[in-house]
Amino acid sequence: MRVTIDAKLCEGHGRCYALAPEIFAADDDGHGEVVVRTLDTPEQQALAETAARNCPESAIELTA
Repeated sequence: MRVTIDAKLCEGHGRCYALAPEIFAADDDGHGEVVVRTLDTPEQQALAETAARNCPESAIELTA
């Protein structure tokens, strides 16, 4: 599974990196950025799915 963040949609609420700091981080402006693009374990996938569900702008995309 792969994860991306649509930078045009992200408003910097920080829920992604608060919920899944192993996968997401804050950029210099406080917006989310992906630090692990390919999710290899079920644990990583679960964290990314939780972050995606909690993103107010639905800026996180998970693809197979």
